Amino acid sequence: MIHLALFASGSGSNVENIVKHFTNHPTIKVTTILCNNPNAGVIDRAKRLDIPCIVFSKKELEDGTVGKLLQQNSIDFIVLAGFLLKFPENLTMKYTHKIINIHPALLPKYGGKGMYGMHVHNAVVTNKEKESGITIHYVNENYDEGAIIFQDSVAVLPTDSAEDVAQKIHALEYKHFPRVIEQIVSL
Repeated sequence: MIHLALFASGSGSNVENIVKHFTNHPTIKVTTILCNNPNAGVIDRAKRLDIPCIVFSKKELEDGTVGKLLQQNSIDFIVLAGFLLKFPENLTMKYTHKIINIHPALLPKYGGKGMYGMHVHNAVVTNKEKESGITIHYVNENYDEGAIIFQDSVAVLPTDSAEDVAQKIHALEYKHFPRVIEQIVSL
């Protein structure tokens, strides 16, 4: 059995979608959810989904504490699903090509520090982009610079608001993220 850890900082809607996808899967199981925000909605979702949720600080992420927790929980693969902190080199080196992230834009556009969620969608609308999308990529020591695994796009209409773009992107995330995780983890 391949054990997945999901990292999130917010509401956890993608986390829930991923957990449901892998419920009763014959070879892949979400065993742990980790969160850096003690007020995040993902914590309540984890309780409802009956998956252990570990809340940690930025310091614990950087000082090796989180790495030890991953080892104690026999984690094979890490998925960032709305996780906003930069992953430290001690983890990116230990889990090379075993950490993936989803970004709400077509990287390399609109990536980097501070570019997440509505910040991305507002930038897309402000710059009058004709399309946006999702990028699923490996995580390395730099924000949004790991090798791209998968991208899909949607049209951005001149009448679309940032909220409209967010809805379109969320639909792509729900449709593709669990399937791409399954493909990558099963390699």
